[in-house]
Amino acid sequence: VAPEIYGHEDVKKALLLLLVGGVTKNMSDGMRIRGDLHVLLMGDPGVAKSQMIRQVTNIAPRAVYTTGKGSSGVGLTACVMRDKRTGEVTLEGGALVLADNGVCCIDEFDKMDESDRTAIHEVMEQQTVSIAKAGITTTLNARTSVLAAANPAYGRYDIRKSAVANMNLPAALLSRFDLQFLLLDTADRDKDMSLAKHVLTVHKLMAPPPLKFEPFDASFIRAYIAEAKQHEPFVPNDLMADIVTKYVELRQNERQEGKDDRKSYTTPRTLLGILRMSQALARMRFADEVERGDFEEAVRLMEESKRSIMPTGEKKQQKSVEDTIWNMIRDMHHRLRRKNKGKAPWIPIKELEQQTLRMNFTREQLAKTLEEYSALDTCMFNDSKDCIRVDDKGDDDHWAEDSENDMDME
Repeated sequence: VAPEIYGHEDVKKALLLLLVGGVTKNMSDGMRIRGDLHVLLMGDPGVAKSQMIRQVTNIAPRAVYTTGKGSSGVGLTACVMRDKRTGEVTLEGGALVLADNGVCCIDEFDKMDESDRTAIHEVMEQQTVSIAKAGITTTLNARTSVLAAANPAYGRYDIRKSAVANMNLPAALLSRFDLQFLLLDTADRDKDMSLAKHVLTVHKLMAPPPLKFEPFDASFIRAYIAEAKQHEPFVPNDLMADIVTKYVELRQNERQEGKDDRKSYTTPRTLLGILRMSQALARMRFADEVERGDFEEAVRLMEESKRSIMPTGEKKQQKSVEDTIWNMIRDMHHRLRRKNKGKAPWIPIKELEQQTLRMNFTREQLAKTLEEYSALDTCMFNDSKDCIRVDDKGDDDHWAEDSENDMDME
């Protein structure tokens, strides 16, 4: 997706997931749970938000492009027209109705009037447009994914204010977006030099610079998306407990944040968003079952989207690569220990390498992490050096409490 645009790999991956989408659930009682993903791109001017939206418009089999300033509430949903000669009343669908079973791209989302923006609320969750005008009462389908781009409230991102204050969008609307990326234009010599070389190469060759892979054209991606949508992956029972645990953890982390430090809103819609992204990742593999790797990648994308809305000063305080890999190892250790009913397991190095590569890290970084923590006696290798065991003596009390809670629940 958009190889001519420099960087933004996670954003491009999110756009591909938006094109594939999750599985829509139609209940027996008429209730409908949407499977379409909604993505919000917010950032400083000149970070290629509009260009990425245009690329999605060119790739999607059905897409409608509009701008916030040039769209009204009825232009997005539907309007009633009366013929001057005959006096007959007709109903004409707006951009969201025309993009049914497709993608609706809205640029300059922040320039919309608040009264017009409220017309999108029903479409983004219920995926219908209810009309009661001029004697016409009906409901139109608007089963569309919404891709919106906006600038911060002050033109550029103000690091002295919280992310929610910079977005300047109501919580009811922000919670409807599955992913919210903030693209900042920060001064960095190495990054600026790479970006400038990339732009000059695109202008000179009229094509992206040499890549490590061969990009596919739009027609191939459309065929790929059509084939992926034929699959309806389901979530297995052994993944449900982990998904619930992760959702509760996200809620607790938001609760600990102050009102001024809040980065986003975590609601039950966030849980559904994780499920939708996991199903979209499984669809991309042409699979009929969601695997643990799909769930972990969906959580990583959601965490990356939240990490992107932190000011530069906070990013420097983030965990190092070694800490991130070690947390992954500890999570795998606790999961295997739970299966072994409290016995400390041996974790194969090959499984750790696969998970590390899935997190976009390298084998060398994994080896460095294991070397550092083994020197601290927090993990140990077996004789053949192909498995490790985590020493969690400090967590025995915590483990005992978890075991007692599990017995109480049983």
